[in-house]
Amino acid sequence: MQRIIRPIATSIALVSLSAGAFAADEEKAADAKVNEKCPITGKAVLPDCTLKYEDNTYAFCSVDCCKQFNKERKSSLYHKIGGKVAINATVDAFYKKVLADDRVNHFFEDVNMRRQHNKQKAFISAALGSPVPWTGKDMRKAHANLELTETDFGVIAGHLQKTLEELEVDEKLIKEVMTVVGSTKDAVLNRPKKSA
Repeated sequence: MQRIIRPIATSIALVSLSAGAFAADEEKAADAKVNEKCPITGKAVLPDCTLKYEDNTYAFCSVDCCKQFNKERKSSLYHKIGGKVAINATVDAFYKKVLADDRVNHFFEDVNMRRQHNKQKAFISAALGSPVPWTGKDMRKAHANLELTETDFGVIAGHLQKTLEELEVDEKLIKEVMTVVGSTKDAVLNRPKKSA
């Protein structure tokens, strides 16, 4: 079993306690939004063929698809680093570093940081293999007017890496996360797309 970080494990307990009052309502809301098409094949689902993963219940057209979905979740980088709770703890700690850094905090002067946290959590989750797809802007559109430089990208990526290290994420998993982050660099910096 993968090595899960102690601070994130502790934060799971804290988040569970603080969210207890809302758990029943969230569970009802999640159960009410079960998909009608199988996420594996796109076929109509069987009502009794479901799997709960984090906040959502997923329905499938067959037991085989349910097993495939479960296998893909467990092997995803998202799941290995601790899923939603780990992403939440990481992003929150990461933005504390970013906002305290005079080299890059000016990019966030007029930004609603609560919304920014939520967008970043959703994006990173999807990029690392969460079953919830990213539905926001693509990286080029989201960063088009910021005029970010390679140095800016490096500073911000460095804060993410430092945060993961402080949360004691396994070094191998950190490298995998940073590879995913690095793959967004050209889009974030609005560099021309590479031809195939």
